[in-house]
Order: sequence, then C-alpha cells, then structure tokens
Amino acid sequence: MQLPRVIAHLDMDAFYASVELLRYPELRGQPVVIGGRSRFEPTVITDPVSGATRRQFCTLRGYTGRGVVTTATYEARALGVGSAMGMMKAAAKAPDAVLLPADFDAYRKYSRLFKAAVRAIAPVIEDRGIDEIYIDLTAVVGARLLPDHPNDPNEPAEPAEPTPSEAEAFWCARDVAREMKNAVFEATGLKCSVGIAPNKLIAKIASELDKPDGLTVVGTHDIPTRLWPLPVRRINGVGPKAATKLGKLGIESIGELAQVDPRVLRAQFGASYGAWLHAVAHGRDERPIVTESEPKSISRETTFERDLHAVRDRAELSRVFTWLAERVADDMQRKGYAGRTIGIKLRFEDFRTVTRDLTLDAPTADAKAIRRAAGLCLKRIDLARRIRLLGVRAGALEPLDPASRSGATELPLPAAAAQ
Repeated sequence: MQLPRVIAHLDMDAFYASVELLRYPELRGQPVVIGGRSRFEPTVITDPVSGATRRQFCTLRGYTGRGVVTTATYEARALGVGSAMGMMKAAAKAPDAVLLPADFDAYRKYSRLFKAAVRAIAPVIEDRGIDEIYIDLTAVVGARLLPDHPNDPNEPAEPAEPTPSEAEAFWCARDVAREMKNAVFEATGLKCSVGIAPNKLIAKIASELDKPDGLTVVGTHDIPTRLWPLPVRRINGVGPKAATKLGKLGIESIGELAQVDPRVLRAQFGASYGAWLHAVAHGRDERPIVTESEPKSISRETTFERDLHAVRDRAELSRVFTWLAERVADDMQRKGYAGRTIGIKLRFEDFRTVTRDLTLDAPTADAKAIRRAAGLCLKRIDLARRIRLLGVRAGALEPLDPASRSGATELPLPAAAAQ
C-alpha cells in the first residue's frame, strides 16, 4: 500500500530577532535590527531619584561602518530593512530602529531546542540550517490513518483499508503540524511557519506564503492556484541571473514558466537546468529527505569596518587572520573533522574577490597549522589594494581522530572584525 508522500518545511519566524525579543520583551512591536557589534549592547540606566532601572538601547540613527543586517523584526521589514542589507542603508530607511548585536550562542541553543521538540513528534528530519528543517511526515500520517496490523499471524487480519487520498493525508498532516508548532512554542517560546506539500520544493514555498505563524497546505491540485501566480524567484534555485534571463523572455511568474516548451528552456539554459526549470514549474521534485550529511568545508570570514592596507594595517590584519584560523580550527574540533585543503578568501576595496587554496600532506584541525597554510596562500596574492573582507576555509574534510579533539571553546571577536 503506497501512501501519498507528505513533506513539511518548518521555518522559524524572524528567528534571531525573535530570540532577542525573549531577552528584551519591551521591544515587542518595535522595529529591531540584529547585526551590530558588541558595543551596541543595551545599557542599564538608573533613575537618580526613584532608583528605578530601565534599559537604554542603541538605534540605527547616525550609524557609520560596514556592518551588515543579519535579520530584522517584521516591523523593521515593513520599513524596507532586510537581511544582508548594509547597516548604513538600513539606517537611512529606519533611523529609529533599535540595533542589537548578534548572539550566535543563544541562537544555536534555541535551534537545538526547537529541533528536538519536532523530532519527538516526527523523527525523520533534514537539517537545513539554524532556523529551518524539512520533515517527512509520511510514516507519521500513515500510522494515524491506517489501523495497526495484527502481531499474531494466526489472528485474522482486518479487511484491507483503502489507501488514504492525498487530501486525507494532508488533512491529517495539518493536525501533526499544529502539534509541532505547539511543541516548538512550549520548548522555546518562539513561533514558526509550516508548509505541507507532496515534496520539498512546494513545502518550502508553502511555508513562506502565510508568515508569520503560518500553516499552509499546498497539494498537487493546488499548484495552478497557489504556485503559478507567484514570481519565478520564489522557486528555491532560481537566482537573480536566471530570473533576469527569464524576464527577458517574457517569463515572470511560475505559471508562465510552466507554459514554456521545455525545448526552449533547454536551448536557453542548457539541458540539465532547462529540464529542471520545466519540472519545478509543474511542482515536480523527487529529492529525498536527507537525515545525515557530511559538510564539504568549514569556513570563517569577516568584513572590516574600514578597508585595511596590507602594510599600514599589518598588525590588525595579522590579528584578525590568526583569529579566523583559530575559529576554523575550533569549529572543526567541535564538529569532529580535520581538513586537508586550506584556503583563503579576500575581497578588495573595488569588490573584486580572489581565493587561493593549498593542499596539505595530511589533514589537520590545528590552529597554528591552518594559520601557517593560510599565510602561504596569502603570499600568492597581490596585496596592493586595500582589503574589505578576509576569510579562511578548510576543505577536503575527514573525520577527526577522537583522541585529537580538544573541546576548544568559542573565542572572542577581535575589535577589527564586523559582526
């Protein structure tokens, strides 16, 4: 008996900002931007007469620097502030928005809590990052809709039940999703949005349709009414360049993409990507839920508040370079990996980006070895221009010998680095 496939995508609502609002509930309903450095921590003000205390928060007004918005509350988004936006641009749009530094230790803690709450209800989960997961609900729904088979082979079996329809399966999945949302809120105090669909592609789109605190079901028969009116950029995998090229062909919506002859798409985008575009426009996606995966690389990078010169700012660059290598080593040791390929990434003042790699004789998770290899990579780059961004990466990962794991802790951010 083949059950209809039921996939959910759960996305935490404005995750980082929501975690901060647990800490600072007086900011609820206000535009709040996350992404400042530690110097933007709120301060406690004491009234000299009454002795009462209150917190005083920094705002974006007058902000200068190279910081980037990590996320923002929905009130800030309504003012035009979005993730990955430069902080100075955000300040122009919302000067009175509260500015808070990011606290990734707290975000990781709440990430573990919400995933554990979901896993207790539906254990087949694909981890897609700190604030989102895919969940295969097929078996959970099947267990609720179909009677248990008898354990004793001599016991007569019940008459075979008809296979539930997709509509019946999705109706049951809606109840499961409500349970997951309630469990997440009980475990974290945070809200999330869930999309339910026959595959990962549609589930991800569905989870974004009714944010925040949404629960959206998009079945196969709903594709023409729910998906086709949406712009092609809503498809995960259609980037700005592909969307621009589609626009030049007169294709703006998913529905318009679905009507294009697949031969035209293959001719314009190549055989593989063209065939994929045709398939996803019709809501077809056979990707499985991947419960375990190995990272391809581990990296750390930072954008400087001001462009740094390789000679005049050598001490500052050296300190940040060493800090990045130590962070990469710390990450690898905590995750249980060693890297054979060490690389660096530089972005210059003119926004040109260069990378260099070096393959070692043996994999390492040692900070000094990583720093030494990254330094050799750096010598292969012309450093005449000022540097805007610096990054260190370890690739070709292999499992680390348990005896070599140090249990290193997080290191403080150097003053030169922007959050």
